[in-house]
Amino acid sequence: MTPNWDDMRVFLAVAREESLTAAGRLLKIDPATVGRRIGRLEMSLDTPLFSKSPQGYLLTTAGERLLEYGLKAEEAMRAASGALAGSSKTMSGQIRIGAPDGCANYLLPQVCAKICEANPELDIQILALPRVINLSRREADMAVTVSAPTAGKLLVQKITDYRLHLVATQDYLHAHPTINSVEALSGHRLIGYIPDMIFDRELDYLVDIGVDRVALASNSVSVQLRQVSLGSGICMAHDFTLPFHPCLQKILTDQVSLTRSFHLVRHQGDQRNERLNRFAQALTLGIREEVERLEAEASP
Repeated sequence: MTPNWDDMRVFLAVAREESLTAAGRLLKIDPATVGRRIGRLEMSLDTPLFSKSPQGYLLTTAGERLLEYGLKAEEAMRAASGALAGSSKTMSGQIRIGAPDGCANYLLPQVCAKICEANPELDIQILALPRVINLSRREADMAVTVSAPTAGKLLVQKITDYRLHLVATQDYLHAHPTINSVEALSGHRLIGYIPDMIFDRELDYLVDIGVDRVALASNSVSVQLRQVSLGSGICMAHDFTLPFHPCLQKILTDQVSLTRSFHLVRHQGDQRNERLNRFAQALTLGIREEVERLEAEASP
């Protein structure tokens, strides 16, 4: 028996979420219904698709094979939907963007709000995660990354460069020894990422300036900036975040200045989806303009 598309949607949701409850939440249906639909699909195919484990619902070998075909069917449905939606002057439907939390907190809210104003029927979801977004499992329609991936069937486009500098509050600087060189940082409390949770080499900012100890650490940029804003120490901050934290000032700008880049990563199968193409263009332009605007505000 050939699976119908409704059953395949349920199968894909469980495969991604590895949970009936999470899949039901995603599909807006009762978890018990999700379980019945999976049972019906397995019965129709006469093979188990999932095995229950402490980690959740994991794909069997047969489930992995079905996943390949399911993803292709999903791409075809999305392409058809995008082609039809592309004929409209405005975008509609739902689009989910994954991004590291610095971008998700300080750039995407205003960029996405502007896109929504021009497209009232469009729903945008921002997925802020301190890890790499899994596009192959459709965690998101597209993702902003700090490194350009080199593996997988993906479309990768550079969005823009951004700058980072060391920052601290004026009160902290007045209360502690003068910082006139990188070597002088050894006498100060450094704030940064949790070393073993840095998911991308490009985020290991402090190692670039020879710092080997982080006294206050978090996997969140927002938490790091909150800590330094309280006068707890010194951290490396994106220049585009500084207008939101006027109490912070750059230090050692003539000795420490890092440049990183944002990239937009998409499914290769979406390259003919006119709706997603239009959204990617608007998102790229919006991030580029917002970084430029905020960095100009943060200039000394």
